[in-house]
Amino acid sequence: MADVLPLVEARLRTALGEPDARAAVTFLGADRIEVLRFTDGDVVRYATLGMSAQPMADPAAVLADPVKGPRAELVLSVRRGVADTDKVLRPLAVLAASPQVEGVIVAPGASLDVGGPLWPGAPFTSVLVAESGGLVEDLELDAPADPVRFLPLLPMTPNEAAWKRVHGAQALQERWLTQGTDLRDPTRASVSLA
Repeated sequence: MADVLPLVEARLRTALGEPDARAAVTFLGADRIEVLRFTDGDVVRYATLGMSAQPMADPAAVLADPVKGPRAELVLSVRRGVADTDKVLRPLAVLAASPQVEGVIVAPGASLDVGGPLWPGAPFTSVLVAESGGLVEDLELDAPADPVRFLPLLPMTPNEAAWKRVHGAQALQERWLTQGTDLRDPTRASVSLA
């Protein structure tokens, strides 16, 4: 099967335009992960490139299938000019490398924690993985390979992450929606959880 990363980058460019910056991070024992930055008016989007090079494997499987299995890239959208969000590059690369490094499968509804602020002064230490297919359309690959899904990341405060563990991802998303939460605000406070 051909290298999927050029196809993934082409899909990102089609959906988001030309990236105005890119950075690469390599972790011991893992493939290189790039993070591309796309600016669109007052919104900046960060997209990983490299997570989908290999399918994610079930950590309980004896052998990882080199072709079949879920593939994904991560997309984070925030308002620009409000916080130093460019420092999110390394935490995003860490999250994108987690399937290779830790053997996790990143899927909608999952919480991913970076163990510290997403960027300096950020009230968020984790993200909720949302459903794909909105901003960037899934990329179909030749059978038997699974499509590459572009999963939006929604920053969560520690209180929201704890509430989500008890009540579930759907309940937290409904809470955000009913309270009109601006999930792109890099300085927003935690939604009311009472």
